[in-house]
Amino acid sequence: MSNILFNKNYPQEKNMIRPAKPEDAPTVAPLMILALGHIAGIFGGSENPDDGIPFVENFFRQDKNQYSYANTLVYENESGIIGAVTGYDGKLLHQLRQPILDELHKSDPDFYPNDETEAGEYYLDCVNVNASEQGKGIGKKLITAFCEHAFSLGFDRVGLIVDTGNPSAKKLYENIGFQQVGKRDFMGHQYFHMTKEKPTADY
Repeated sequence: MSNILFNKNYPQEKNMIRPAKPEDAPTVAPLMILALGHIAGIFGGSENPDDGIPFVENFFRQDKNQYSYANTLVYENESGIIGAVTGYDGKLLHQLRQPILDELHKSDPDFYPNDETEAGEYYLDCVNVNASEQGKGIGKKLITAFCEHAFSLGFDRVGLIVDTGNPSAKKLYENIGFQQVGKRDFMGHQYFHMTKEKPTADY
C-alpha cells in the first residue's frame, strides 16, 4: 500500500487522515479490536475481545501482514488518533494472512478460516472510531479516503463484509455508496458482502 497516496488533510477542522506508523500500535490496536469483535477473542484465546489487543499490536508493528501499519490509515486530531481503517488488495489475502495463521497454529493447528475477500477487489478489513468520537462523520471520512486510495491504485471495486446482525453498519456503508452483492460465511458468522464500484468519469 502506498502511504503517500493515503495522505488526506482537513485543515479547517485541525484534523488529519494520515498513514499509520509502527509507533501508533498502542492506540490503533484497541480500535482494531473494536472492529474485529468476536474474531479478536480468537486472537487472545479468550471470550474477552480485549485479550486480543497484544496479538494485534504485535502484528500492527510489523509489515507484510493483514493488520500491519503499512495497510492502515488513521484519523488524528489534537487529542491523538481517534479512528483507523485497514485494508489491502484482495488477491494478497493468503500471503498477508499467513503470518497470522502461523502464530495461531501454535495453539490450534486446525484453525483455517475461509476467505473473506477475493482477487479483483480492494478489501476493507476493519474500520472503527473511538466510542467518544462516534456520530461525528469520522468513520465516513476514513472509508471515503480508503476508497479514493483504492481507486487511485487502479482498482475498480472496494469490497467489505458486514455482520448481518449489524444493520446500522450496513446502513452506513450504503450511505457511502456500497451495495450488497451477496452473503459470506466467515468464522462462524453470516456477513453481507458489499462492494462499491469506481465512479465513471463524466465527459
